[in-house]
Amino acid sequence: MIRVGNASGFYGDRFTAWREMLDGGELDVLTGDYLAELTMMILGRDRARDAELGYARTFLRQLEGCLGTALNRGVRIVTNAGGLNPAGLAAAIGALAERLGLTVRVGYVEGDALPRPDALTANAYLGAFGIAACLDDGADVVVTGRVTDASLVVGPAIARYGWGRDDLDALAGATVAGHLVECGAQVTGGNFSFFTELPDGGHRPGFPIAEVHADGSSVITKHPGTGGAVTVETVTAQLLYEVGGPAYLGPDVVTRLDTVTLRADGPDRVHVSGVRGTPPPPTLKVGVTNLGGFRNTMTFVLCGLDIPAKAALVRRQLTDAVGTEGLEFTLARTDHADAVDTEAASALLHVHLRDGDRARAGRAFSAAAVELALASYPGCTLTTPPGDATPYGVFTAEAVPQEAVPHVAVLPSGERVAVAPPTRTEPAASDGSADVAPPVDDAGRPTRRGALGELVGARSGDKGGDANLGVWARTEAGYDWLRGWLTAARLAELLPETAPLMVRRYELPNLRAVNFVIEGLLGPGVAGSTRFDPQAKALGELLRSRLVDLPADLTTEAGR
Repeated sequence: MIRVGNASGFYGDRFTAWREMLDGGELDVLTGDYLAELTMMILGRDRARDAELGYARTFLRQLEGCLGTALNRGVRIVTNAGGLNPAGLAAAIGALAERLGLTVRVGYVEGDALPRPDALTANAYLGAFGIAACLDDGADVVVTGRVTDASLVVGPAIARYGWGRDDLDALAGATVAGHLVECGAQVTGGNFSFFTELPDGGHRPGFPIAEVHADGSSVITKHPGTGGAVTVETVTAQLLYEVGGPAYLGPDVVTRLDTVTLRADGPDRVHVSGVRGTPPPPTLKVGVTNLGGFRNTMTFVLCGLDIPAKAALVRRQLTDAVGTEGLEFTLARTDHADAVDTEAASALLHVHLRDGDRARAGRAFSAAAVELALASYPGCTLTTPPGDATPYGVFTAEAVPQEAVPHVAVLPSGERVAVAPPTRTEPAASDGSADVAPPVDDAGRPTRRGALGELVGARSGDKGGDANLGVWARTEAGYDWLRGWLTAARLAELLPETAPLMVRRYELPNLRAVNFVIEGLLGPGVAGSTRFDPQAKALGELLRSRLVDLPADLTTEAGR
């Protein structure tokens, strides 16, 4: 097998994780994922200010204390921290090694950046074969730009086992392993619905390791003595994160999530097998980011009686002052009746303004809000001072033919090797969402009132302006009930904000799960959303908190 660890799930993850993973036990490869849609916008703004930037600078600081250790132990490093400038980061690593008195062989992958003069960034999601080419040439460190997150694991596995384009099941299995570890501690108990059941209560989960075998099967684990846990449920939770239908599209393979089999393989070990792959689509996903305009937010505190009337007064006053265009009001009823202190008696009125005019969204808006302090509802106060507007971005996804993207591996020797696209592709077929599951005959079945989360776990996240919400049952009996009960229509009842939106529902019986894709819930995406939970990270926990009629015969005991 090849042991591939992860030390970063996003730009800003635990700084010490690289050192912890190198010192914690044996590894062959250590990966770091730094890129997300919001990150690409941040790096795009960095590059606009300084053409030498555009990569995740935190990685360089982390590497400074770890590069010598990795070289001494023969641990190879693969990271997408190159962002918009993989060549620049590769050069910076070379300079760092020279300053430290080390000899390092650095390769990098480029070609993902596409010429879009009207965009802040435009990058195709490349596959894993460029990474493998750099490792085959003896790279100690491989830097990429925008590759799929799972490619950081798939590439080393290709290099180890010599897989070709037609080894679809193996590629699919490694893709699942890569997806499971790409978000760091999320697979070892981080952000886990049942965190109170973890040995350390979720205090400090360790970072994950994927032991990938020659057939693409894997074991997900972590270093001994680290926090959190690796169980079938923690792995299920991560497998459901930011996915759509059972066909998980990628540049090298389409991975069938409905073929994944999970089983416990000892303490903190989960075996992943049975994954099937089909040919990839003829196109690559392209993430495009643009500046959408400017935004500002002011928050009013409404205390005591007549909360709706107070909010309505502010709405009329601010609309008169700045106009209606781009203005949004969200009333959060955090107040409690007969409260004994101000905070418990107060609701929050969040007022957002988005506009292409920086001046209107800036001081013109925030000053108009402050001017109401002595001329509005009784007890008027704000939690925000007047301030200028800030720019926000918009993410959109497009597609281009695979052969139109010049995927290039720049080897440690300096040789540039073109990575050919797959010769066998198939158009992506519709998964056919199951909007209405076969109903379960519950007539006469005793029920009890309780939180849905007593019986199910959930994991949710964002994909541009869409959100995904994966829900899994803890037992087989729980899933038999869940799949018939939790339809798209039921979801709309429990989460009313989803009711007017297109919702696609998919069943994953092998995971005892259903997954929902809620189109447009996040508006222009995380960078531009004014939603209280702009990345839908808490959407699953909101669903779990809803009180429903649970079958009385179902227990809360977890399935193993």
